[in-house]
Amino acid sequence: MKKILECVPNISEGRNSEVIQKIVNEIKKSDGVTLLDVDPGKATNRTVITFAGDPESVITAAFKLIKKASELINMQKHSGEHPRMGATDVCPLIPISGISMEEAILYSKKLAKKVGQDLQIPTYLYEHSAKKKYRQNLANIREGEYEGLATKIADKKWEPDFGPSEFEKIKKSGATAIGARDFLIAYNINLNTTSTRRANAIAFDVREKGRILRANNSLTGKIIKDKNGETIWTPGSLKHVKAIGWFIEEYGITQISMNLTNISKTPIHVVFDEVCKKALNRGIRVTGSELVGLIPLKSMIDAGKYFLKKQKRSTGISEKEIISIAQKTMGLDEIQKFNPDEKIIEYRIRKNRKKLCNLTLTDFLQETASESPAPGGGSIAAYIGSLGAALTTMVANLSSHKRGWDEKWEEFSELAEQGQLYIIELEKLVDKDTDAFNEIIRCFRLNENTSEDKRNKTDSIQKATLNAIQIPLKVMSTSLELMNLIQTLVQKGNPNSVSDVGVAALCARSAVLGAYLNVAINAKDYTDLSHRNKLLKEASEIQKKAIKLEAEIIEKTLKKIQES
Repeated sequence: MKKILECVPNISEGRNSEVIQKIVNEIKKSDGVTLLDVDPGKATNRTVITFAGDPESVITAAFKLIKKASELINMQKHSGEHPRMGATDVCPLIPISGISMEEAILYSKKLAKKVGQDLQIPTYLYEHSAKKKYRQNLANIREGEYEGLATKIADKKWEPDFGPSEFEKIKKSGATAIGARDFLIAYNINLNTTSTRRANAIAFDVREKGRILRANNSLTGKIIKDKNGETIWTPGSLKHVKAIGWFIEEYGITQISMNLTNISKTPIHVVFDEVCKKALNRGIRVTGSELVGLIPLKSMIDAGKYFLKKQKRSTGISEKEIISIAQKTMGLDEIQKFNPDEKIIEYRIRKNRKKLCNLTLTDFLQETASESPAPGGGSIAAYIGSLGAALTTMVANLSSHKRGWDEKWEEFSELAEQGQLYIIELEKLVDKDTDAFNEIIRCFRLNENTSEDKRNKTDSIQKATLNAIQIPLKVMSTSLELMNLIQTLVQKGNPNSVSDVGVAALCARSAVLGAYLNVAINAKDYTDLSHRNKLLKEASEIQKKAIKLEAEIIEKTLKKIQES
């Protein structure tokens, strides 16, 4: 899975569009990142910038942004409603996919150290990155704001984690907080009422903070306090959720407006269902919801699968269908159209590269038929394998939904999910095989003006050739694994679809044999004889297993057809 890290720096400028644009341009000019959003605020005199990409590119772009902000923003002249302590006030890093919080912490420390040392800006580590517990909360670090920084930075307790401790050196830039934090979703749920009081009651029911405890649980009862005179609160039903009810005049409805601060522990689908339940208890119905900003792909996939499982339906369907189920169930289109390509982070940052599997069937056929040598046999072998995986998954889904097999739906749903993984993997290998061939061609065109050029060219060709062997070898091993799933479905699946899994077996076996031919022909140009022989032996063993397994599957398939 590709590693995606999000960065949301807050700069202390929200009024001068020219300055904001120059700072934002540092992100636009950076490779490996995608600018997702720019949100300036005049009253706060602050702009929130959101971008994402691979981790190394993200922290490189963040460094450039912090540098440019320190050059263009003078904190000695800054004023605004929002608390702040520096030109780049805060710079959080948020793991989106393929990256753990622990990794995000390491990247935040790497960025903070570079900002402190190279830019001579005091940096404080906060949230998950904080070295000391009292520094986890950003509000504690920012207390006193820029105006109190001279005193604060001289206090041993508030010595920066990186960078100078002398205020005279940082009058213009101020200080910056950098840290790794959880992804935050701003999420509003719509109600069929115009009563803000009732919307607030539901918000208090669910939010972690809950509501003030009163005598006899009465709205007008005396507030209950502890022995220290502190007000006692009754927690709501959902942790990591902040919520309030409000009326939206534009839409003529009330909403529960929420921040979900830890979606791994309290995901969006759990929040939606809980609000539905609490609203119903108060005679109110949820009519839909809206996302403010972006959402990680995993959150939408998890939501779709959650709602499918509640229906006892297979979750082994396409990513697009799963997202559609989540979208429809949570009513994300009620107020304005929900476009997954715009609202899901991974979709926003994916490359607009022409993928072979995105072509129409006719265009794919003609692309293959053209005089270009790629896509060739390797890509076709992978595609044949993906067709086998698709047929296998179809049979698992049909079996999951078969009348009278209700108690088996979960078993076949899991098999269908396995099938989807094979579809995804083999589809990727269609393009990877073509890319591998094109890389060999590119390496043969490298300059060889000097002896060093010649060595680099030879090394590059050999590296590309090894990759061109390993890709079809991966097609072979994946397709062989697929055949084990096919065999399971021949035995257990819907008997009315047994011919389909038979065809799937033929596709998988053809993928293995076709890919083997590509391994063999590419191996001829690989000069590491020991490694080459090892790879050829591995490929030969996979081929033999596939031929044997195919014969067994076809025999069982024909027997089932005759028995039916």
